[in-house]
Amino acid sequence: MLVKPIHLVPSPGRAGPALSPLSARLRKELRGDVFFDRATRGRYATDASIYQITPIGVVVPRDQADLLLALEIARDEKAPVLARGAGTSQCGQTVGEALVIDNSKWLNNVVDFDPVAATVTVEPGIVLDHLNAWLKPHGLWFPVDVSTGAQCTIGGMAGNNSCGSRSIEYGNMVHNVLGIDAVLADGSQCHFGTLKAPVSDARVAGILQGLQRIATRERDEIAERMPKVLRRVAGYNIDLFACQNPRAYTDDGYANLSHILVGSEGTLAYSRQVTLKLSALPRHKVLGVVNFPTFYQAMDMTQHIVRLKPVAVELVDRTMIDLSMENPAFRPVIESALSGEPQAILLVEFAGEEHSALLAQLDDLAALMSDLGLPGSVVKMADAKSQKALWDVRKAGLNIMMSMKGDGKPVSFIEDCAVPLEHLAEYTRRLTAVFHKHETEGTWYAHASVGTLHVRPILDMRRDGAERMREIAEEAAELVREYKGAYSGEHGDGLCRGEWVAWQYGPRINAAFGEIKALFDPDNRFNPDKIVRPPRMDARENFRFAPGYAALPLTPALDWSAWNVSRNPLTGEETAPGTGTDRAGGLAAAVEMCNNNGHCRKFDAGTMCPSYRVTKDEQHVTRGRANTLRLAVSGQLGDDGLASPEVKEALDLCVACKGCKRDCPTGVDMARFKIEARHAWARRHGITLRERMVAFMPRYASVASRLAALLALADGIPGISGVVKRAMGFAPQRSLPRFKAAFLSKAKAMRQGGEGREVMLFVDTFSNYMEPENALAAQQVLEAAGYTVHFNRREGERPLCCGRTFLAAGLVDQAREEARRLLDAVKPYVDRDIPIVGLEPSCLLSLRDEFLSYGYGDDARKLAAQAFLFEEFLVREKAAGRLALDLDALQTSEAVVHGHCHQKAFDAFTPVQTVLGWIPGLKVSPVESSCCGMAGSFGYEAEHYEASKAMAELALLPAVRKRAANAIVVADGTSCRHQILDGADTEAMHVARVLAMALKRQGGPQA
Repeated sequence: MLVKPIHLVPSPGRAGPALSPLSARLRKELRGDVFFDRATRGRYATDASIYQITPIGVVVPRDQADLLLALEIARDEKAPVLARGAGTSQCGQTVGEALVIDNSKWLNNVVDFDPVAATVTVEPGIVLDHLNAWLKPHGLWFPVDVSTGAQCTIGGMAGNNSCGSRSIEYGNMVHNVLGIDAVLADGSQCHFGTLKAPVSDARVAGILQGLQRIATRERDEIAERMPKVLRRVAGYNIDLFACQNPRAYTDDGYANLSHILVGSEGTLAYSRQVTLKLSALPRHKVLGVVNFPTFYQAMDMTQHIVRLKPVAVELVDRTMIDLSMENPAFRPVIESALSGEPQAILLVEFAGEEHSALLAQLDDLAALMSDLGLPGSVVKMADAKSQKALWDVRKAGLNIMMSMKGDGKPVSFIEDCAVPLEHLAEYTRRLTAVFHKHETEGTWYAHASVGTLHVRPILDMRRDGAERMREIAEEAAELVREYKGAYSGEHGDGLCRGEWVAWQYGPRINAAFGEIKALFDPDNRFNPDKIVRPPRMDARENFRFAPGYAALPLTPALDWSAWNVSRNPLTGEETAPGTGTDRAGGLAAAVEMCNNNGHCRKFDAGTMCPSYRVTKDEQHVTRGRANTLRLAVSGQLGDDGLASPEVKEALDLCVACKGCKRDCPTGVDMARFKIEARHAWARRHGITLRERMVAFMPRYASVASRLAALLALADGIPGISGVVKRAMGFAPQRSLPRFKAAFLSKAKAMRQGGEGREVMLFVDTFSNYMEPENALAAQQVLEAAGYTVHFNRREGERPLCCGRTFLAAGLVDQAREEARRLLDAVKPYVDRDIPIVGLEPSCLLSLRDEFLSYGYGDDARKLAAQAFLFEEFLVREKAAGRLALDLDALQTSEAVVHGHCHQKAFDAFTPVQTVLGWIPGLKVSPVESSCCGMAGSFGYEAEHYEASKAMAELALLPAVRKRAANAIVVADGTSCRHQILDGADTEAMHVARVLAMALKRQGGPQA
């Protein structure tokens, strides 16, 4: 929250031509960003729902003055306006044919804070988790903890009346908003708050009188038709002004006028500041995970569990358990929570001041479950770390569900119907029967404590999904009516459930909602067609996959067949071949894996997405790029497909860190998409001299190595170096890598046999020609451990290479050629189960990733299974009892360690910390950082220098500068070490060098 983005001036392509007086005025008068180009509008045409409606344009205001000016211009030009935060809405609230105003980039400040009164006033674009991180030192938090808290904004939460996992304890958004400063459609700036004192603002007083008149007239109808459940967020909160007991919603016993705006989905006013009621952070929490043999039992027994007064009771069903087990980051977490093979689990949380009292409540839970016939079903989690890990899995529930491959996806349209707890089990049983009737299955998770379950039937929205969606919705609605529940219990109305508002409340209250809309916005300019006069939920022209949607003819360079599958929704079995439009390899299906939930916008942990973290620009986040790719491959950006300028620009700041490969729960792999896009561009437009120099470096590196002294001299001459760098497009501020005598020129050539335990040390181009000391150190460590070391060198040939530099330029054919050379050369070693061990993460891990997409079948799979990073290999050997290293303490006692992005993506960073921990007395401190920002040649390029530096300054370089005076810095990536040297004037070392320094030898260990 406190890190402001770097500001990139929009290119002419992004700004688009001056299409109208509206766009011309906005560009002329605003200081923020203004976009009317097709790619940006396409990126804002979707949210986390099934809908897509292209906006008129997009404005990103720099501050409150910019916001007010944008609203004034829109009003003058009679343009409708749509407020947007993170775009995580699941019902289509934040899409529409209007001028989208994105609050999330700049309007995200804390305006006022009173720790004594426990209140805070914030701008609408502040992210929930950022706010809570800011509040934590004060012992406070905002407790409406929705699962999208890492990316959703307070403005969006207020507009949607969000609820969260702990609403049984803290209530919904409407119970925690104290006031809203808003701009009305006529330009009036008004404060909406408590009615404890008379309203002095004439405009607000007029609105209040109108609301009271409507509420009084419809009091009986409101009492009859409004559901009596906590979770109901449809329509407008008119019942608050007909309520006989305002204390049900407010602490002071007076109605609060801001609550009419909460849940209004931005249709009544534009909220520019929101004042929130805060709660004290509980000192302790414990978690009991109840394992159920059947889903029905989990639902039936929830009503008994809530009597123990937990603060949360959350469901995870078998489908989500299984999908979580497929994610390497989630598998150990979910396994720790299971007892046997449950069909569902409930996460039951207790919170309070006394830890011992909470442990007693866990015992009460176990006793209750035993009394109910399920002894031993409770897994107790009393430590904070394990609790957080499991809650993180639960919070990723939606994304986990959407990770299903195939054309059928879980679709949100009845997913948060709420029913009284006593009917929950029967409701879920009967709704499951409805799914089966329509030959599908549903995925279940979420808020069992309040009778709201997020259920998504699996439907193919390209084909018969719309028809089946309506049939299921109608039958589900009848069940909700029978059980006196709420059809919209959490995620609002939007385009998906707007037409059901009239069904839920009847014609009189629905007409009253129209009157309320007219009180605030008589010209229907704020987010039109939501709540009042909405379209049909199945109006297919509003779908992301509208009639006629199809991928352009594609010829992928890589193998995408793993995504080209269909899945039977009832059995879960995959059937092949797939039925997707991209029969050539599943590329379009892979692009469409993004569900637009925006998890890539998070800042709290992990690698994803470094470019967004420094720009906060939708174009430069994984979701924005995936949307650009989807628009391109479906012809919505013209006939160029992946070779379009819009795709090239969207991927310009993608550093191919592969963070999304691990951090994105739906598995969007933008690094692989970038290879395809660069290949398409190179095939259509060719590549630059600079790109050619980088790509072909492994081919000419031997010559550069022999001329190393001459090149170093030229680079060191003042003036000449800068001129050469500028001419080649490199940043003059950067030092360039220095070539050295090749390590492999002195190493033994490949041989077919060895003594004892054998290993092949795969010496990459960078370790061979630029940092041979790393290869030498690795050789020393391996030989000290008793291994015979082979090398990737054949007499009379240039060294074997992974081809990664070619991939970065889109030269897939050349990369595939290098892969074939390597596969053929190492096959005799792989066939003898000799491990292939590498030093540079991006190179070695290519053998486990990109090599599998070249179509080389078993040869590539066998090599991938035998390929290890240096530290991975050591950890594996030690675990198997085959490794013994005699290490001494170093002269330093601390190591600050930075993980390469690809290490993190493949869960290979932990071994670095493990092997360093073998050194006696060495404290290992990992840096919680994203990408270092160098990313191969990216950080050397003049146009990317500022972005590269900003990425490093987010966490890495500050951590290096703040380290203890005698601490060493460890980084396995060549680019990472270079960034640290340039940015912090500090030499970082490969872990192999550190271990070699610690080897016991005559004269003792080195410093």
